[in-house]
Amino acid sequence: MSAGGLKKMLASAVVVGVTEARARIFGQILNPTGQRSPHKLLRKKLIGDKVAEWYPYDIKNDDPHVMAREEEERLSKLESLKRRGKGPPKKGQGRRAAKRNK
Repeated sequence: MSAGGLKKMLASAVVVGVTEARARIFGQILNPTGQRSPHKLLRKKLIGDKVAEWYPYDIKNDDPHVMAREEEERLSKLESLKRRGKGPPKKGQGRRAAKRNK
């Protein structure tokens, strides 16, 4: 009987050792008691100014020439669509108005 108890104790020690080694290798936090810990919250990505610093500066927000060129391109595209008859309908002549008149 004592051999069976020794075997169980040895097996549990091996399991504990393996879990500790796995946690150390993969950088995990070992929590054998299962208590709540703030580790899950601390692993989340940072929010705010730090995150904003990671992204490159966007020149479109400040340069009026870039914005003017984009607006000009948009207006020219809209004009060409209107010439082909593909532009937006006039106010009150859309699909809903056509349904109402039937």
